[in-house]
Amino acid sequence: MLSVAANPARQISPQSLVGVLLPLPLAGIYDYQVGAEPVALGDFVAVPLGKREVVGVVWGEGRGGVDPAKLKTIHRRLDCRPLPEASRKFVDWVAGYTLAPPGAVLRMAMSVPAALEPIRDLVACRAAAVMPAIKLTEARRRVLAVAADLPPLLPADLAREAGVGPAVVKGLIEAGALETTPMAPPPPFADPDPDHPGPILSAAQRQAADHICTAMTQGFSVSLIDGVTGSGKTEVYFEAIAAALAAGRQALVLLPEIALSAQWLTRFRARFGVEPALWHSELTDAKRRDTWRAVAAGSAKVVVGARSALFLPFADLGLIIVDEEHDAGFKQEDGVAYHARDMAVVRGQIGSCPVVLASATPSLESLANVQAGRYARLHLPDRHAGAILPSMTLVDLRKDPPPRGFWLSPVLVKAIEETLEAGEQAMLFLNRRGYAPLTLCRKCGHRLQCPHCTAWLVEHRHAGRMVCHHCGHFVRPPTKCPQCEAEDSFAACGPGVERIVEEAAHRFPGARLAMMASDNIAGPQAAAELVRKIADHEIDLLVGTQIVAKGYHFPMLTLVGVVDGDLGLDGGDLRAAERTHQLLSQVAGRAGRAERPGRVLLQTFQPEHPVMRALAQGERDSFMAAEAQARRDAGMPPFGRLAALIVSGPEAGAVDEFCRKLSRAAPILEGLQIIGPAPAPLSLLRGRHRRRFLVKARRDVAFHQPLRKWLESLVVPSGIRIQVDVDPYGFL
Repeated sequence: MLSVAANPARQISPQSLVGVLLPLPLAGIYDYQVGAEPVALGDFVAVPLGKREVVGVVWGEGRGGVDPAKLKTIHRRLDCRPLPEASRKFVDWVAGYTLAPPGAVLRMAMSVPAALEPIRDLVACRAAAVMPAIKLTEARRRVLAVAADLPPLLPADLAREAGVGPAVVKGLIEAGALETTPMAPPPPFADPDPDHPGPILSAAQRQAADHICTAMTQGFSVSLIDGVTGSGKTEVYFEAIAAALAAGRQALVLLPEIALSAQWLTRFRARFGVEPALWHSELTDAKRRDTWRAVAAGSAKVVVGARSALFLPFADLGLIIVDEEHDAGFKQEDGVAYHARDMAVVRGQIGSCPVVLASATPSLESLANVQAGRYARLHLPDRHAGAILPSMTLVDLRKDPPPRGFWLSPVLVKAIEETLEAGEQAMLFLNRRGYAPLTLCRKCGHRLQCPHCTAWLVEHRHAGRMVCHHCGHFVRPPTKCPQCEAEDSFAACGPGVERIVEEAAHRFPGARLAMMASDNIAGPQAAAELVRKIADHEIDLLVGTQIVAKGYHFPMLTLVGVVDGDLGLDGGDLRAAERTHQLLSQVAGRAGRAERPGRVLLQTFQPEHPVMRALAQGERDSFMAAEAQARRDAGMPPFGRLAALIVSGPEAGAVDEFCRKLSRAAPILEGLQIIGPAPAPLSLLRGRHRRRFLVKARRDVAFHQPLRKWLESLVVPSGIRIQVDVDPYGFL
């Protein structure tokens, strides 16, 4: 067995008292006595908890005060690398900021239990020094001939080289004709080459890259690459990755949709000669185990991942990049609620390494930090290689409405026809999954609703289902109304992306159509294949949801049509206008990214809305300045603080009663306001009734400790849960 190097930290001797943090949502560390084997801070240890054994991390000194008769002893230290100090500090910081139990945060850092198991040697085969007297078949002769000519091979590799089945090799091992020898596993990832030739950068790109590379030598800093779509932001931060690699350090790149980033990976491979280590939910268990270990050992030099990659145990993290930093996909709302962009900045500060944020539509939070002097702004105002930004035209649906029963206006239909006739590609965007968002009975008006949530069931006609997008509940479309029992009386109301595909197939019968939505993209391979088909012009017209806005580059795509630009402007979301502007800007940026000019047609019923005017006139900065002033006047983020408390339970009465008690115990503090309780917009979710408190505070008010004391002041009844979301992004 390959032994992992012992922890070089100060050893804690046997019989000492230590605090062990367990990956469970418990109050804090638990005291244990060190057994015969010494341990050190960060060691993974197996300890008894009740009648079971769990694995935790040696976190610090024990708290003491435990009855010696009840004090339990650590069973053993696991033979794996310890959790680095920076990772432990990060867990503590995230727990303190989000008001989550530290063990719940640690669980995210220990997401691959198999990675803590001993690393086992592989067994290779070679020809025996003394050949036993055995019956030799033709297959056996081939195996022995290959084994004599080649260095030791794994049994599967030897069988493949000899062109035989695994059973033949296994039989020769058992007969003694093949000897086995331990073999270290090969490194799971090849090292990227920082000197691999890359593209020639423009003057603005080179200036931005030089700034970041200089920052690499100066410890912690934050830089915002603010560049228009197609300006080459990725190539700029690739230079920073090259600098980190040249310095022998690791780099982490966070992407909002790693499973859909086939083009990004192709660009990385072209720049560095190999693919990076990936980290996302679609990986196999074995790949997650190997990646976790390689990150801890420092052999995974560049990791590209979703937000959870922040919690990997980097041996020597020298650079963090958050691409599309404005994207709401970086916000985790279930379990421990955190925003990966903000936590990336914290992780960089803890590890004394630079952080790079990149976006064509930066968040108001990042722009405010630039104005305050906390972040450096690196501006890329032009598209790369002379490409120009697409023209933007608003289509007023009050003046140019589509025919009854259709959703594409005559103006947009004509533009698509012209584009297809020119041999170019077009894209239609609607940020709504399924066929129709609402289904109702024509006779009595009954609407099909989820029985577990305050939400309508969405028709997915291709799958033959009515689906709740909040809890996943689904049923087959009913043949008669459950309210009035009228048969075949249901009507689909409003368009989803499937309905736009149906209309496009009717209007453009000769076009090669494809749909790109999370419902029909079954993983990274399916996404990569669809992206390839579009890039190779095997598809003429693409219809998609927000995943089509994730930085794709299609040279022949010259027209983008936004079916419903108003979608997302309403609903009471604090960031509704900002997020709509960002999303539509990103979608528009897919058009005209090469030598052919692009254009965008945006259908709207509100062409006078500030978001629409800003998009049409290209006035991003003035729009964001107005948004900032409105937030500043209202004391809202980023100029004020918010926290949301969701109290939920299976019985509405019990939830309301506990909320009344919680309200009476609310802290009274200058600059702090408690709003609520009130029913959450989704007042029923997954069968649980939900009430919401909103905590609003001035920016200078330290509200974490008062909130913690408030939540700890009452005993939470059985069945009741409190979820805390500091800096909420969603308000459902």
